[in-house]
Amino acid sequence: MALKICIAGVTGWTGSAVAKAVLDSPEFELVGAVARRAAGQDAGLATGHDPCGIIVSGTVEEALTGETDVLIDYTHPEAVGGNVAAALNRGIGAVIGTSGLTGEDFEAIEQMALEKGAGVIAAGNFSLTAALAKHFAGIAARHVPHWEIIDYSSAGKPDAPAGTTQELAEYLSGVATNEFVRPVEETLGARDARGATIGGAQVHSVRLPGFVLSFETVFGLPNETLSIRHDAGSGAEPYVTGTLLAARRTVNLRGLVRGLDTLLFGSG
Repeated sequence: MALKICIAGVTGWTGSAVAKAVLDSPEFELVGAVARRAAGQDAGLATGHDPCGIIVSGTVEEALTGETDVLIDYTHPEAVGGNVAAALNRGIGAVIGTSGLTGEDFEAIEQMALEKGAGVIAAGNFSLTAALAKHFAGIAARHVPHWEIIDYSSAGKPDAPAGTTQELAEYLSGVATNEFVRPVEETLGARDARGATIGGAQVHSVRLPGFVLSFETVFGLPNETLSIRHDAGSGAEPYVTGTLLAARRTVNLRGLVRGLDTLLFGSG
């Protein structure tokens, strides 16, 4: 049977691409869609597809009134917590592609998922190549104890750092301990120029026109450096495959799995 999917943020950049893939796949069935500004419209037409008969709802609560297996959320950091809670309270699993959540946010989501006996898979980036970049950075961190992270995004991106970079920084802190040659607290001049300390390492966010979404982990040893970088293009297609992979896995999961790389390579 087809997996029944509800998409929150269905008219957004990534949400609409995921919706089109769901509508075109026999493995999935779109049973709900959420977008406040498109409420009342046919979800197919609202996403540039043929009509599908699913009417866009204004809230997740409205969209989950029918039978649903998985909620896919590509909305806003301020909305995703309530959206996922609405799904978990109904025993529905969730895939979170929304960025801007913190470690504390995910702790609360994980606790609720375990209490409700449902699964949640969250990733700051559902691109396969981005997952590989994170995985390779984890390997490097086991051998090179000095690193900093840079994320590059469009000028209008509201959250900093990007969810991909936040996830990467917290992940690396669980792999190894970043060592500072000179503590950040001893910085002479503007302390903020050293970036934000996340997961024991410095993270720098660049916001300029011309960037879509890139991140780079720079490792250093005396007389040598290693840079592991991922650059995304202007289309949302790279995130569709990973999102739908996560949707398939969510129905057999209890609790929280964070990161597409965890699905692909395991927690080790």
